Amino acid sequence: MMKAARWTQLTKNPARDFRIFQLREDTWGSPNRDYQQNFISIQAPDWVNVVALTSRLEVVCVRQWRAGTDTVELEIPGGVIDPGDPDAVAAGVRELAEETGYHGQRVELIGQVYANPAIQNNTCYTVFVGGCERVTDQYFDPGEEIEVVKLPLSELEGRLLAGAFRHSLVVAAFQHFLLRKSRLIP
Repeated sequence: MMKAARWTQLTKNPARDFRIFQLREDTWGSPNRDYQQNFISIQAPDWVNVVALTSRLEVVCVRQWRAGTDTVELEIPGGVIDPGDPDAVAAGVRELAEETGYHGQRVELIGQVYANPAIQNNTCYTVFVGGCERVTDQYFDPGEEIEVVKLPLSELEGRLLAGAFRHSLVVAAFQHFLLRKSRLIP
């Protein structure tokens, strides 16, 4: 039986820059056989998703149009971790404020996943923000138009099961939250 092991990078070839990600086509060699292959990968910045909960136990969600699917999706606040952000937690707090106008009392990193390790190099972090209240206006990036939707926490699992959330990284973020819910909610 063959044992899985890290391949050796033989060449590093930047292919094309698309502003929000870069494509690379690198040559890798197998550790177990005399074999090499070119793999295409997407090099992208890390992302953050925010599970924000109000003091009334409402999940702060966002609804927005998504170009990739040409659909309006129910999601949670989130976005790219900017170079000026000191870490994922700070990026999450910033994204929550920008997209919803909400700030919270308690902030904690509760998980991370690779977006798609077969073809992407980036990580998506999940940040929990508790005790949220709306304290400012929303301020969007030029390509954003976001509706804030508050969902009672008691409805979250039912909505997940019904398929109300279709963004896979949002579903993963909620899983991180649900696994820690008893510790996060006093």
